[in-house]
Amino acid sequence: MTPYERLAELGLELPPVPAPVANFTNWVREGDLVFISGQGPIEPDGTRHTGKLGAGVDIEAGYAHARLTGLNLIAVMHEALGDLSRVKRVVKLLGMVNATPDFVEHPKVVNGCSDLMVAVFGKKGIHARSAVGFSSLPFGITVEIEAVIAVED
Repeated sequence: MTPYERLAELGLELPPVPAPVANFTNWVREGDLVFISGQGPIEPDGTRHTGKLGAGVDIEAGYAHARLTGLNLIAVMHEALGDLSRVKRVVKLLGMVNATPDFVEHPKVVNGCSDLMVAVFGKKGIHARSAVGFSSLPFGITVEIEAVIAVED
C-alpha cells in the first residue's frame, strides 16, 4: 500500500501546510535528507490546541495533539517531496511537550506522532526519537515536533 492509501484507510486527509510563524521555512533539503521545522497541533481551520500536560491537558488529549502534529508533518513531507512514496525513512523525531515540572509521561504523548508515522509508512516509519518537556511552547501549544526524513529519488 502507498502512504496515501494508508492515510485513506485511517480516515485521514492531508491538511493544508501551516505557514511558518516566524523567519524560517517549513523544510530544507540537504542531500538525501529533509529537515522539517517544528510543527504543532494545528487544525485545518487554523485552530491551535493549547495548554500544559499535567495541568488541564491529559495524556490522551496530548497523544491526539501529537498525532495531529504528525499529520501536519506528513503534509510538509508531501509539499517537500511531491510524493510520499519518496520517503525512504523517517530518520528522527524531536517531540517537545508543553508540561508542568512534575509531568513525566512525555514519551506517551509523543507516541501519537510516532504511531502515526509507523501506520502511514510501515517499517520506513520506525525512527529514532527524543521526547522532552518544556516550560512553554510558541502560542502555548501543547506539543511541537520536528522531523528528519531520508529521501529516495
